[in-house]
Amino acid sequence: MQRTYLHSAPQKELSNLGGKIENTIFPPLRAPYSKGKDWQQDSAKNEADVLILGAGASGLMCAREAAGRGLKVIILERGSVPGRKLAISGGGKANFTNRQINTSHYRCAGVGDSDFCAPALRSFTSTHMIRLVRQWHLPFEEREHGQLFLTVPAQKIVKALLEDCRQRECRVECKNSVESLHALDDMFEVKTTVGTWRARNVVLALGSPAWPQAGGSGQGYRLAQGLGHSVVPPRPALSPLLLPAAHPFTALAGISLPVRISVGQRHWQDDLLFTHEGLSGPAALKASLYWEEGAEVRVDFLPNQKFKTLLDANEAGKQTPRAILARLLPQRLVDALLPQENARRKAAELSRVVRTALEEAVHNHALLPVGVAGLKKAEVCLGGVSTCEVDPLTMGSLRTRGLYFVGEVLDVAGLLGGYNLHWAWASGMAAARALPGEISHAAKA
Repeated sequence: MQRTYLHSAPQKELSNLGGKIENTIFPPLRAPYSKGKDWQQDSAKNEADVLILGAGASGLMCAREAAGRGLKVIILERGSVPGRKLAISGGGKANFTNRQINTSHYRCAGVGDSDFCAPALRSFTSTHMIRLVRQWHLPFEEREHGQLFLTVPAQKIVKALLEDCRQRECRVECKNSVESLHALDDMFEVKTTVGTWRARNVVLALGSPAWPQAGGSGQGYRLAQGLGHSVVPPRPALSPLLLPAAHPFTALAGISLPVRISVGQRHWQDDLLFTHEGLSGPAALKASLYWEEGAEVRVDFLPNQKFKTLLDANEAGKQTPRAILARLLPQRLVDALLPQENARRKAAELSRVVRTALEEAVHNHALLPVGVAGLKKAEVCLGGVSTCEVDPLTMGSLRTRGLYFVGEVLDVAGLLGGYNLHWAWASGMAAARALPGEISHAAKA
């Protein structure tokens, strides 16, 4: 069931309602952050309590909360606008959270469990995020599997975050690509393409290499390694599964249907899409998060019915398995699923062994992917900064005091369905709340 939540508060329209990101979509915020000659001569303006590297979802949420606690916060963003990936997420509608969130929806590739995520998820729940979205007067709807999407362009949630940051006197400095990060005696020094910045605390919110066309890169990993942190090798996740070129399923491109898909002991029921290269759609993307090289993927193509019951029906005796199944599945898929030597025989002529083999082909079809599509098609990465070296309560480094990690830069990847955006919010909040309060800057009213 799809539920829509509307709010009567008037909404200001953005100048760009499409999926493209233009430099002019945040005009009210550009002027306060421009850098004239006087600004360049005042080095104090390049110093802060907190430097946040990256203006994505986790960085903006962290900045909003930290600035609200009275800290002087500067965000350094290499792109021309903040929140670029967030603004086009969820098909442009931002799947901003999910009704049901727990550690089972996440994977930390470098360790055997996802317990690292528990404290942050407990401290900032989907209820907290829903309350915040309502505070911003953004209408949203609930789709299947508890997914919550905006019903207005995702750019509006970016605008809401930026407006909160502006009101709390947090500066966003775009076109500032970080070149180096060094820990000095009592502060950090960050050199960018624009200048040198200093702060007592640094938050790495630079994301992962996934979806590079939306700004993804591995820069955060390199900076973390430079400060002594280990990085679990990144690989694509939430990405299509690739099948051998000669596999019969590659001839089924365009067919989409609900299935039950399994990888090991994990399984999901969702839509599967056949492509020229293999399997895509929500079911395949979820499976890709847990698929390992050499592992089988099993698919139930009739998750809500039993093929055995259809074959055993009295009226089915004179019909062929091919004809019976074609009433429920596309004919091209049926021909690819069923062994041809038995598919055209009458059901009454089939032995129990043959019937069992046909049922297995439909309900427990084994596939052996040869890989997953690359980073350009991946929504997230498995791998990242090792969670073994980060405090799960604060997102703070266990190696370098004053260094924090939030969002996708960490070795945390969630399932499809709003889980990765929620991790961005939750980890950003955890870090912001742990930052030392009121270092150089009185709290704002």
